[in-house]
Amino acid sequence: MLFINQQIDSEVLNFYGWWQSSVCFFAFMALMAIWWHIGKKQKDFGQVWLALSVLCWCFSGMFEIYFSKSSPLNLYYQGWLSIFSLFNSLFILLALPWFRYLPSPLKHLIKSNTWKYIVGIPFIFSLGPTINLMVSGKSYGIINQLDVYYAFFTLIFLGYVLWESFEKRRLKLLSWLTVLCTMVILVAQLYKLLNTSINLLLFSAIFKTCLIMLFFALAMSWVKELAENVIPKSENLSLIFSKTLNKTGKLEQYIHLNGFPGSKERKVTLSGAHYNLLLKFAQHKKSEAFDDWLEIKPKNYEHNKEFEINDHNQIKRLLSAILDNLFGKENWSKDHHYIPLKNTLFQMSEHKARKIRLALPKENIFL
Repeated sequence: MLFINQQIDSEVLNFYGWWQSSVCFFAFMALMAIWWHIGKKQKDFGQVWLALSVLCWCFSGMFEIYFSKSSPLNLYYQGWLSIFSLFNSLFILLALPWFRYLPSPLKHLIKSNTWKYIVGIPFIFSLGPTINLMVSGKSYGIINQLDVYYAFFTLIFLGYVLWESFEKRRLKLLSWLTVLCTMVILVAQLYKLLNTSINLLLFSAIFKTCLIMLFFALAMSWVKELAENVIPKSENLSLIFSKTLNKTGKLEQYIHLNGFPGSKERKVTLSGAHYNLLLKFAQHKKSEAFDDWLEIKPKNYEHNKEFEINDHNQIKRLLSAILDNLFGKENWSKDHHYIPLKNTLFQMSEHKARKIRLALPKENIFL
């Protein structure tokens, strides 16, 4: 009877190993393919780290196959699984600084230069005893489960960051699925920590499948956001000026931008100075009584002549205010957002360096 049970366990472990290695390798290749076509151009390596974390599970599955005929208490078997688990957690943590949306309490920590030490030092302290266990063949209790503690450490950050990423992209259901997946992983790690008799292979198969699917959902949400946040060309963008009184009687000034893919219009609330500056551009563009070119005051100009724009920084601050409203502060970049928006909204004179006007057709401007 014991021999039959061992044979069944061996077959289950062999099947699980083949499943894990094949599925995770396919997921690794698919994530890398998405990165190759999109992330490489963006110079965003976060998805590469996530793909490598999945590849660790692929290698773990190969060792499941190799040791399927051995005792599950084999120290080499347990040791290699712990090593791949540690690398999986490490690669996930190294991916987090590349995420566009990070929760405010953790943002400065994850983006800081000390992050690699925060994740690297516990990794080394966990990896060293694991290797020593394999070499010496001696069991040291808590040391055998250092990968589990490192996984807890990873889950705290990963769950929080995934929630924020989906929530900021208005994908609330995926945020709640992240919570559910995190809870399943926590339960699996607790059972492993307590060394219970429950079938951990089943839990492992469930949470690895769920997490891989979340990684793909994250990649697709990133693609969706890139598609929706493409700055349209001047002829495809329309500009509408509006003013209204809020409930407290305070005047609110904002513009509507139509022409962005994925939505009918985008509302941008501006301060009085920014609103009036953009309105001045629009009035000069629309009116036949004015020259549609505005002149920027030269640097260190000391005469009494008045200029429509005091300096180039006024234009920069206006563009930054619009981008902050469209994408959120620190979520836009100069190359992918600022320069395209500047080229869409404004046109510099080829003959006079300090002349500037709205690039939008006058029929696309509504005062």
